[in-house]
Amino acid sequence: GRIAAQKVKHVLRQGIKEVEQDKVYEEFQSKNQEIVTARVLVVDPRTGNVTLEIGRAEAILPKGEQVPGEVFTPGQLTRVYIVDVHNTERGPKAMISRTHPGLVKRLFEAEVPEIYDGIVEIKGIAREAGSRTKIAVYSKDENIDASGACIGTRGARVGKIVELLGGEKIDIVKYSDDPREYIANALAPAEIINVEIEDADQKICHVTVPDNQLSLAIGNKGQNARLAAKLTGWKIDIKPESGFYSPVIQL
Repeated sequence: GRIAAQKVKHVLRQGIKEVEQDKVYEEFQSKNQEIVTARVLVVDPRTGNVTLEIGRAEAILPKGEQVPGEVFTPGQLTRVYIVDVHNTERGPKAMISRTHPGLVKRLFEAEVPEIYDGIVEIKGIAREAGSRTKIAVYSKDENIDASGACIGTRGARVGKIVELLGGEKIDIVKYSDDPREYIANALAPAEIINVEIEDADQKICHVTVPDNQLSLAIGNKGQNARLAAKLTGWKIDIKPESGFYSPVIQL
């Protein structure tokens, strides 16, 4: 009788555990590819990984998915992006990130009604988390300026997103179907003289800029050109008007 009772207890316990895990999985799944607020539980001093509490579940924010320079303390609230959710033998697991471009995308959807309503479309995001992001936007309505909608009155909308991202710089780029125009827009704030397509299949182009704009076009440690290349999908070779070549900026 006692062994049978223990077996029943075990089966019941197992059943309850499975029901709980199903609930956690459903909770994670309903927030998949969304931003959630999480509470810091533990910071591992050895790996730098952070254990977070999301609703009734826990998830690990790996060091590699944290914004460089961020410091977490137990009890602190933070916003994370759920990249993916899957069931494992040890229960449901959520892959979470603070560096994923999806985080920026969701923030823009929350702050810009025109994006949420589908009038303004996000065409691409290139991000170096904690430092700088370029986001390409396009308006389906010619009466609505995509960049203006994202920036907001006196920069209020983009300003709020910058604040939520801890001061990360955001360049709003006007998307164009014409690759030359798109590449030139992506290299802003630098002025561009000319974009010449060398190989459309391989997506290689040469960009000419005024000599005094060269360092701005390339950016600090190559960041401006690197993000423009990542955003547009083109290999960008930037040269000054006087003709001195710079290395090709790869994706």
